[in-house]
Amino acid sequence: MDIDILIDSLTNCLEKRETNELCDTEYRLVVKTINKIKATELQHRGWRFDWSAPHRNGYDIYELLTVNDEEVQGMIALKHIRNQYYTHIDIVEAAPHNIGQKGKYKGVGAHLFAIACKLSWLVGNEGYVQFKAKTNLIEHYKETIGAQCIDSQNMYIDTYGALKLINTYFAGGL
Repeated sequence: MDIDILIDSLTNCLEKRETNELCDTEYRLVVKTINKIKATELQHRGWRFDWSAPHRNGYDIYELLTVNDEEVQGMIALKHIRNQYYTHIDIVEAAPHNIGQKGKYKGVGAHLFAIACKLSWLVGNEGYVQFKAKTNLIEHYKETIGAQCIDSQNMYIDTYGALKLINTYFAGGL
């Protein structure tokens, strides 16, 4: 799947757009499989992607939340490719209420990439993540999250870029 999330800013956590209040975050693995019915419900609520597809294809899905709030701020689907030492990102999406200049929180997109980098590091992939970017966002990802090109659309974040994101979004680092 082509990744097309805009990175609006790098923040230390999520920043409430209206008040500039910084909100601590947490993430969690979605343990219950997202089936087609649940994915359709998500789409009716404004989510753009079919979130049942990653589970069918062996990807784990993680939700980003603010501390003490069950409202999901974004989701990411990823799979660790251990024999090649990287983590593949299939889908990254901010919640519908976080999209655009009027979104509730800033920093969702970069935070989701930081989660992928941290999980990659924790399984021994040294933070490396790989994803396929929409063509019009390649330069954006280079500038905002330090991604590098593999070919015309496939990109990766290396150990140094991963550490930068991890240290930005996770106070304790690894």
